[in-house]
Amino acid sequence: MHFSIPDTQDLKECKGSGIVGYNVHINGIYHCTVRYKQLHILNEQLKGEFGHDNLPLFPSKKLLPLSSGQVEERRMLLEKYIQALGQDVKFMTSTHLCGFLLAAQQETFCSNEKEVNLDIFIMATNQIKVKVSTFDSTGKVLAKALRQVNLPLDYIQYFSLYLIKVDNSGDIVVLRKFLNFESPYITQQVMRIATRIVIRKNYWDMKFDKELMTDPVALNLLYLQTLSDVERGWIIAMREPKIRLEKLKLKLAKKEYIEFAQKLKYYGFLQFSQCYCDYPHSGTKVSVAIGDEELSIRIVGPGNLAKEGVFKVTRMRCWRITATNDKRDITQESSTYSNNVQPNSNLELSFEYLMSKDNLRWITISSAQAILMSVCLQSLVDELLLKKNGVKKQDNNTFNGKWTYMKRDGSCHLMCNHTNLLDSSDDPENIIEGRNEELFSIKTLQDKFSSVSFKNGREFVENQAFEGISNDDL
Repeated sequence: MHFSIPDTQDLKECKGSGIVGYNVHINGIYHCTVRYKQLHILNEQLKGEFGHDNLPLFPSKKLLPLSSGQVEERRMLLEKYIQALGQDVKFMTSTHLCGFLLAAQQETFCSNEKEVNLDIFIMATNQIKVKVSTFDSTGKVLAKALRQVNLPLDYIQYFSLYLIKVDNSGDIVVLRKFLNFESPYITQQVMRIATRIVIRKNYWDMKFDKELMTDPVALNLLYLQTLSDVERGWIIAMREPKIRLEKLKLKLAKKEYIEFAQKLKYYGFLQFSQCYCDYPHSGTKVSVAIGDEELSIRIVGPGNLAKEGVFKVTRMRCWRITATNDKRDITQESSTYSNNVQPNSNLELSFEYLMSKDNLRWITISSAQAILMSVCLQSLVDELLLKKNGVKKQDNNTFNGKWTYMKRDGSCHLMCNHTNLLDSSDDPENIIEGRNEELFSIKTLQDKFSSVSFKNGREFVENQAFEGISNDDL
């Protein structure tokens, strides 16, 4: 998870006095503005949950008003603190932290809760209208949408909500994967361009397809995504495979269509817009795809002949995100870019790769989608770790529980999020039962591997490198 606090703003208390608001960005998108006191209360709550010694250092209080230099110093310290929280899975699954981030987004952008009709798409064309609250979290919106198409509850965790942009030519650009501690309605409203919320698979291993294809609704969701990916060229099919797929489509042989597509190049991958890479040489224009335990780059030459470079995630020693300009607004860059390639994008994904024995090399990709690439790599590694430890897929779309949230004016409110409990007006037979599953502990990306660091122009703290998952380990 990529947290940053790139700047501050002046806020007014109800009494008219001024306070400093810290602008929190998550995965490159502006999420909320909070004051120091709110973060201090959050830190105290996390102390009660995890113990003082297990938390990163929180900047101390000051008795006197801060000078501009002290405000900047506090901003940097708060940024390091929240970045450290974001790099530890035990904090990111805490109800206190998830609840705080959800409530802070609500307070920043919405004064009153109301019910609205939200358009959810199965890829770009098949539309579902869902009645949601403006405060509903991602997990709750997802559950409502999938319940509306009668997907069995056990399969909801295999899907997620994504934010996409469809340009005038019909091409799709994936902007972000929605987080469990944000409101999809609010996030979509604050974007600067027209976007769509879509449902896509929430896993990489195609072995999960087999289980989902036993259910007709899940099968249809997989089929619609596969059909869209083939038609948009995200799954590469040459002339003969295209003819075969078209025949299966006409016969409505959905399972056979998916099984045939599984054999084709880039099935199950997420495709990114064209960008620039320093491999094999600086300034190379490439198309990036991530999936099947690898990051692939394609270089299209004369006559549309493509060369491909494949980087296995098990041979990546570490990676990092770099914001190459200090105070630049990466919110706009990462959410409003066009399909025209931007060679001067201020976001870079760099990873250290084992090219051969004793030969490590840094590879850098310059792309406005760099943070999404990093999120995909991390989820790939997390899925590999679950597989290695023999643990079933965990639902990462949801968090449940109650917490106390202090608003900017100092008032405290008891909040709750029961993602698995739909509105009381729903049919009782269909209400999702809250799960009481025992939390498990595994060697996570932050334990065996380096977590991803966020470099902000002037300085950054890079985490210790990881020993990659070897092929022998799997």
